[in-house]
Amino acid sequence: MIIDAHAHISNTDYGNLTLYLQQLKEAGIDQGVVVPGAMLDVRKMTDYITGRAKPENPVPDNDYIQTSFGEQEALHGFVCINPHQADAMEILEKAAQAGFRGLKLSPMSHEFSFASKIVNALAERCGELGFPMYTHVLYNPGASTPKFVQLAKNHPKTNFIIGHMGFGPADQEAVEAAVSLENFYLESSLGNYLHFEEVVKRAGATKLIFGSEFPLSHPAIEVQKIHMLHVTDGEKEQILGGNIKNLLHLP
Repeated sequence: MIIDAHAHISNTDYGNLTLYLQQLKEAGIDQGVVVPGAMLDVRKMTDYITGRAKPENPVPDNDYIQTSFGEQEALHGFVCINPHQADAMEILEKAAQAGFRGLKLSPMSHEFSFASKIVNALAERCGELGFPMYTHVLYNPGASTPKFVQLAKNHPKTNFIIGHMGFGPADQEAVEAAVSLENFYLESSLGNYLHFEEVVKRAGATKLIFGSEFPLSHPAIEVQKIHMLHVTDGEKEQILGGNIKNLLHLP
C-alpha cells in the first residue's frame, strides 16, 4: 500500500479534492494524508519565502479537510492550528474527537516560535492523543530546524515529522536528529534523490516518509523518486506507506 503522507487540499481550482483524487489515481497511490491548503498561494511561493508577500488567507480551512476525509475512506486528515489563537488547545481536542489523526503547523503562515509555551503544550498533548506533529521549518531563529529538534527532545512521547526533509536541499541537522532521536522523522516531498539515499543509509528506512506536497508537486513525480531508490523492497514499502501507517495507527 502506498500512502501520500502530505498533501494540501483546498476549495480552489488548483488544489481541490477532485483534482487530488485524480492525481492519486494517476500515480497509483492508495491513500493520502491531507492538510488545509490555500493559506498562501503556492504558485507564488518564492514571494513568501523572500518576504515580498504575506499569506493572504492565514485561517486554515479545517472544515474542508474534515468533510473530505469524511467522504473519502482513503483520506486521513491533519488539523492545522495557529498557535496564536486563544483556543488552540480546544481546537486540538475537538479535532481528535472529529477523527483527525495529527497536527499540522505552518510557521510561514502564522509566524510563531517552536519554543513558545503554547507550541510545547500542543506537542505534549499530541503525544497523549497519539497525534504526530508535522511542520516545515524556516531559516529564522524561532522556526529553525534546531528549534524543532529541541521541541522533539522536550517531548519524547510525541512523534515529530519535519516537512521536506528540513530546510534547503540537504539539511544535515534534520538527518542527525533522525539518527539520534527515536521520535523524529523526515517527510520526503520536494526532496532530492541523493539526500534520500543519505537518510536511508544513516538513519534507516524507518525514518523516511513519502509525501507529495500536492498541489505544488504531482504525486506521481514525488513517488517516482522513491521507486528509483536502491533499497530493498521491504525498505521501499516502509518509506511508501508503512512508516506513516504505523504513526497514524492505521489498520
